[in-house]
Amino acid sequence: MASIPDDLHDLFEKKTFAHVATVLPDDELHVTPVWVDYDADADRLLINTERNRRKAKNASNDSRIGVSMTDPDNPYRMLSVTGTVDEITTDGAREHIDELAQRYTGNEEYQNPIQSERVIISIEPEVVRHAAQ
Repeated sequence: MASIPDDLHDLFEKKTFAHVATVLPDDELHVTPVWVDYDADADRLLINTERNRRKAKNASNDSRIGVSMTDPDNPYRMLSVTGTVDEITTDGAREHIDELAQRYTGNEEYQNPIQSERVIISIEPEVVRHAAQ
């Protein structure tokens, strides 16, 4: 198992947008921009979404997943992670989306209406690539 380097943990404290790639039922890729978080204690990337969204459905059906992001302050500093979905849970998902909303928008709570159920997709890193310039 790979790990996120300590000197890149700050990417998860900024308004760093990530692109997550999941696998569609026909084995094609689905890529979408997302807010991203990191649980340093568990060494897991966290994506918060709704259960009825395509990426959540894909992650439920096929655990292969990829995430890439660039530092919003330096586009030559990047992190790319491929791994597997470790867990999809509703535990703490509503509170987690509010925390992400504070970081990304400055709002105390997530402002968009929730159409289904919030879930957290936990990603175990297997391959970590990074660059800094």
